[in-house]
Amino acid sequence: MNQLPLVVHLIYRFDFGGLETLLAECINRMPRDKYRHAVVCLTDYSDFSKKIVRPGVDIFALHKRPGLGLKTHFSIWSLLRRIRPAILHTYNISALEYSVVATLAGVPVRIHAEHGRDASDPDGSNWKYNLLRRACRPFIDRFVPVSADLRRWFKDVIGVREQKNTLINNGVDTRQFFPAMNDDRHHAAAHFSKDCFVIGTVGRIQDVKNHAGLIDAFIFLCAQLPAQKDRLRLIIIGDGPLLAGLRQKVSDAGIAHLVWLPGARDDIAALMQTFSVFAMSSIAEGTPVVVLEAMASGLPVVATKVGGMPEVILDNVTGKLVPVHDNQAFASALARYVLAPELRLQHGAAGRQRIERSYSIEAMLDAYTGLYDTLCAAKT
Repeated sequence: MNQLPLVVHLIYRFDFGGLETLLAECINRMPRDKYRHAVVCLTDYSDFSKKIVRPGVDIFALHKRPGLGLKTHFSIWSLLRRIRPAILHTYNISALEYSVVATLAGVPVRIHAEHGRDASDPDGSNWKYNLLRRACRPFIDRFVPVSADLRRWFKDVIGVREQKNTLINNGVDTRQFFPAMNDDRHHAAAHFSKDCFVIGTVGRIQDVKNHAGLIDAFIFLCAQLPAQKDRLRLIIIGDGPLLAGLRQKVSDAGIAHLVWLPGARDDIAALMQTFSVFAMSSIAEGTPVVVLEAMASGLPVVATKVGGMPEVILDNVTGKLVPVHDNQAFASALARYVLAPELRLQHGAAGRQRIERSYSIEAMLDAYTGLYDTLCAAKT
């Protein structure tokens, strides 16, 4: 019988997204002589869950319906009593309340991580959400924000004590994501021709990512640079509830030949090497893994100045930060790189160096393993 401690990761849904990518990487790469892992999805999971390639990882789907879902509380309690984890690791507000259930089920260690906010609460001021966070504080042994911005917010707004508030930066595999050699961005993964200037983004197609705003910024960019319009292209990779609406928006604007929306893809590293610039137009973020991947790929990043973005993207050094919802400013920031290829290469190289110094996947894994070790030693 395997006596290694079990970590249960509780998320809303396992589907295409940065959090899910990060979770799969952690499970796959964490030392196998330390912990076992299982994933519990409040709703369901897609084929994206196949990114977890470590043997023996069970994935459970509870098929929770919208609303309070008291039946789900009982289902989680029953499951935790049956599989007896040493740690419950919850992610984001949708999973937070089940730390109370885990306490009642006798789970010794409860960890809660926040990787960002949704469109209904971009600045973390929703009083109902924050009341829930404060109510759950006694049942959580450690809060894990992924940006200094979130860490300050935990302390100042939620009242989390310093000793329970542990920042762990997201990390990226710099061997998987790396710059195209000799700036050759034309290979088998390319959708547009080599002479195009490709603005790319990757992420779940949902309102918090504000892809509609990015499309509007692209339209402004084409108007700002009419002489360059024939070579400007936009790629939005990802799936989600708003994808059909984005495709319709692109069609209505008459730019379907300039924009590619392929849905979810499993060749992100290769596709990033076909981008000229990475764009992130979110209205709220923690520290997006995909931005780290883009910087590791040698891309400058144009992004909205929200959440943990300014901690990662150094303005006018590794990219450009613009105000949220200012699509014209976003277009102007993109135009700088269209008109100055040397600046694009300079900022891309600086971004790669920053990732290598401060956002390695090895440092992230060491931090999570150390946190699990410390809490298990104290409580199990």
